[in-house]
Amino acid sequence: MIPPADSLLKYDNPVLISKNTERKSPKSRPLKASPQQAIVTAPVPPPPKPKSPTLDTNKQTEEILNSILPPREWMENGQLWIQQVSSTPSTRMDVLHLQGELDVKLQQRQARETGICPVRRELYSQCFDELIRQVTINCGERGLLMLRVRDEIHMTISAYQTLYESSVAFGMRKALQAEQGKSDMEKRIAELEQDKKELERQVNEQKARCEAIEKREAERRQVEEKKHAEEIQFLKRTNQQLKAQLEGIIAPKK
Repeated sequence: MIPPADSLLKYDNPVLISKNTERKSPKSRPLKASPQQAIVTAPVPPPPKPKSPTLDTNKQTEEILNSILPPREWMENGQLWIQQVSSTPSTRMDVLHLQGELDVKLQQRQARETGICPVRRELYSQCFDELIRQVTINCGERGLLMLRVRDEIHMTISAYQTLYESSVAFGMRKALQAEQGKSDMEKRIAELEQDKKELERQVNEQKARCEAIEKREAERRQVEEKKHAEEIQFLKRTNQQLKAQLEGIIAPKK
């Protein structure tokens, strides 16, 4: 593992934790290195002092800090390093310095001012963790409550992220289905247009055939009407001739 990147969250100096049991002291703490104590040359040690309430409070505060903001560990040159969150109280100048450092990191890492930006979210998360650390040192219960708020915000963001990813997947799936349906529909449209052209050709043929039949029937009707009219005229003339002959035969007898 590589050393962790610089963070807005304030840490203590890293402590080397050796994995070799031969180099370990039986009195060494696993997570926090104790500073080297000076050699006492007095022949008689002083009597043990009662535990101070301040020490118990500091220890409780460190435990709360470690539970809220766990120490970070990394391997470097085959050695295990650990770095715990600082338990030093912060002042007003520290808060102002944190604000300025946040602005500088936002500019250095080119975080976007609006929209979804993982860089901006990471930096603001680090800043919020630092505020939780500062509040926890003064009041552990308030820090635990802020931890609940932070976890709720992270859970809400994760839910929105899951919803966004599922909506993107749903949109992509629908887009693919629409694209596939579009190609099928275009193929169907091409087939229908071909059928339409074929039907139009058949309609034109039937119209031409119908017009030809109507023209032929009209000509035939004209011929029939002319022939019928000639027959009528012929019969009329014949009738008149027969009447004239009949009158000529009847007249001399009278």
